This record gives sequence, structure tokens and C-alpha cells, in this order.
Amino acid sequence: MENTTKQNRPARARMTYEQAFAMNGGNKPPQLIDVEESVLGALILDQDALSNSIDIVKPEYFYLEEHAEIFRAISSLFAEGKPVDILTVSERLQKNGSLEIVGGNYKLASLTSRITSAAHIEYHVRLLSEKYIQRELIRVSTETLRDSYDETKDVLDLLDKTETKFLEINDSNFNSDVLGMDVLIRNTINEIEKSQISTEDASGLLTGFRDLDNKIGGFQKGTLIILAARPAMGKTALAISMARNMAVDFNKAVAIFSLEMTAGELTSRLISAETSVNGRRFKSKGKLEEWEKTMIREKTQALVKAPIYIDDNPNLTIFELRAKCRRLKQKYDIQMIFIDYLQLMHGGDAAKGGNREQEISYISRQLKALSKELGIPVLALSQLSRAVETRGGSKKPVLSDLRESGAIEQDADIVMFIYRPHYYGEEGDEKAADVILAKHRAGEVGEVRLNFISQFVRFENRVNDMIASPTEQLIGSKINNETETFFENKPLKEDDGTSF
Repeated sequence: MENTTKQNRPARARMTYEQAFAMNGGNKPPQLIDVEESVLGALILDQDALSNSIDIVKPEYFYLEEHAEIFRAISSLFAEGKPVDILTVSERLQKNGSLEIVGGNYKLASLTSRITSAAHIEYHVRLLSEKYIQRELIRVSTETLRDSYDETKDVLDLLDKTETKFLEINDSNFNSDVLGMDVLIRNTINEIEKSQISTEDASGLLTGFRDLDNKIGGFQKGTLIILAARPAMGKTALAISMARNMAVDFNKAVAIFSLEMTAGELTSRLISAETSVNGRRFKSKGKLEEWEKTMIREKTQALVKAPIYIDDNPNLTIFELRAKCRRLKQKYDIQMIFIDYLQLMHGGDAAKGGNREQEISYISRQLKALSKELGIPVLALSQLSRAVETRGGSKKPVLSDLRESGAIEQDADIVMFIYRPHYYGEEGDEKAADVILAKHRAGEVGEVRLNFISQFVRFENRVNDMIASPTEQLIGSKINNETETFFENKPLKEDDGTSF
């Protein structure tokens, strides 16, 4: 008996308009035949209309195939730099073997005889595009309805593909992929002017860590950031410290997708970091002091109001992530996405059939595409290979230590590593944690030193000898100073130094 699986079963062909409208009771498809003829006649007769409008017209805008075929002939002549008139279009159609199919020379003559002016061609093209969008919406909706009855279809895959198809309809008709220098220069100057009057030195989304923000200028829109480290270095701690700073200090909405820890565990870490109460004591009956309870009640009010949204689905696929992020962007206008962590994510059906390295490469490319689509930074945590631990000499990570795929390095705009010297037996400040900028597509690489407070699972700015500028004081996370004020007259109970 033949074994038929989802993986080797041939995919259904794209539904045609005829099939879609037949399934909808044979209703007449949205169309404007007279306008189609008017646009074609204007393109043949008026050279200005041809030059100004040829790039906004698409063959699929025409409902009648013979009209689309005539437009293809016009477009090919224009692309080759040849004259476009009734004779050259007729000759090109004759050469293609389609002159009689479209109605012959009589059809071409009828198109041009009706045109008195091409002044409104752009408006007419817009009408055709609207009818095309209506037809596509009906086709995609009907196709989705049909596939929804197919029990062999993966529901989440179907949901993602449907959402993607609807977005493609929008993108292909309303988004411009090519921008002239007049638009680009104007937009860039506007961004420069905004940065000059801003109270912040950084043009991107600030992390709250002064030296890091000064070096990278904040996280920029449409960028993929990889934060990698070996276990116990504090990847999650640094990520949620950044998320906390963005949401609490700068009121920027962020989304955290945690495939490893539950939402409750992440929240406990946030509370511990915010209140400077060791999280291990939260679940120990009768262990909390009264001042600690007071801290938890008072210092968590900022977190309650913070626009932080956490999803802790451990089986998250890249398709689900994209769908959820689109909704979060639309509903809450999220400004950054955190993913903990990359290697726990699945590629879904689209990535099946390859090895794990290929799947990670696929996920990495999709994350980069997501950041560009939503116009916000995406930060994904990543593991490092064991080579860091086994090699002699320095244990500082390098790009080749990224686990499972070189595509991660290729797709990322920024690659950062965490290195704690004291963890590897080096003498010096045991709180010191270096953030290594190993790759920075738009700027310099280097190292930034932070403090890692292990018992509170929190990263902080280091206190510099020099006085910080007003901008640096703004960029510096407020979490450093607020807890110090509370503890001025309150002795801290000695802690065992064990993080939870």
C-alpha cells in the first residue's frame, strides 16, 4: 500500500478565478471592461501617458486575458525602447501568434478610436487595481475556505499562508520597492533633523545601557540582533533587562517570546531585578522580611504599567511567531521583539525535509524578514558551541562559535556575546560582564563592560569616574538609582549569592 504523507503529497495548484467564482454561485467577478479598453487605448496613443504610467500597470489588472496580452505587447515594446503605436503593437502580437486571439486589428483600432484624452489614465489604472484586489480577495478567501475543509492540512500552516497571501495583496499594490533619490534624500534629511532636536544621542531604540547605546546608537528599525553566550552567562537576564528598560524607562512596548522559561518565571525575574530581592526567597515560606514585602508592593507598580507582552509557548513555530507579532504590532504597536531562544524554535512544514542546520538557517532568514516587514528590531538569543569551553587560551567567544548555522552570522545585523571574566577564573571585579560586539553591520565593533548582579539576575551600568553628560544620564537605566535611594537607610540581609 502506498504511503502518502503530508511531506510527499503534492500541493494543490493555485485556484483560478473561474474556480473561485464557480464556487460562489457563479457571481460575476468585479471588472471594468470599458476602463480596461480606455487604459490600453491611452497607452497606444499617448507617449506621455505611456512613459508616466507603464510602471504602475500590471497585466493581472486586466480581467480579460486578451487585454492582458495586448498590454504585454505594449510593455515589451517599451522595455526594448521601440515605438509604441497601433502598427507596432499589431506587429508584436502577430509575431507572438496572438493577434487573432485578441480580436485582430479591428480590436486594436476600436481601442484607440474611443480615446479623446489620456489625462485621467492614472485614476483609471487605480480603478483597475481596485477591481483586481477585489478579485484576489475573493479568490484567496475561497481557496482558504476550500482548504479549511481538508483534514490533511496543517491548520497553523494554513493560517500563516492565508495571512501571507492577504499581506501580499496589500504589499504588491500599495508598497513601492523602488524609491528615487528625491524621496530618499528627503526622508534621510528628515531623520537627521529629528535626531538633531532629540534629547537623546541615539537614533535607535535605547537599551538603557549607556555605553552600549553610545556605541551602537540604539537598535535600529528592521535589524536582526543576535545575543549569544554559553549557559549561565546571563543571556536571558540581559534580554529582559533591556526589555524592562525600554518599557519602564522609555515607555516602548516590547514583546518577549520565551520558549525555555514560563511567563511566571520571567515575571519573577523581573520582580527580583526591580526590587533587589533574591527570587529564591519568593517561594520560601516565611523567608521574606517585612522590608522585602514592602519593596515588592511598592517597586512593582512601574512593572504593572509597563507595556511588556510575554508569550511562553514552548512549541512556537516561525509561522506562529510571525502571525502573533503582526497582531501585537497592530494592537499594541510593539517596538521590539525578544526571542529566547533561537535553537528552540521550529521551522514548521516549510522547513521539513532538511537537517537541523538548514532549519535554523530558514528560521534566521525569516526573523530578518520579520524585522524588515514590521520595521522594528528583533533580538534573538542563541547558544554557542561547546568549543568555547574546550579550547585552550582565551574563552572569549568568536563568530565561529555560533551554534548550528553560519547563516545566523550572515543574516544578523548585530552579533553580541556575553563574557564574564570572573566565571572563567580571571582575577578582578566579580560583577564585571563584557558585552562583545563581534559584528555590527552599520558601525564599529568592540566591547562594553556592564555589571551583572547575579543574586538579582540583573545587568546594570557601571559607575564611571567621570560625570555623565545629561544625555548619558537619560540613557542610563533608572533602575540603578531607584533601588539605591530605597536602601540608603536599610541594611541588606546577607545573601547566599545564589541566583534563581
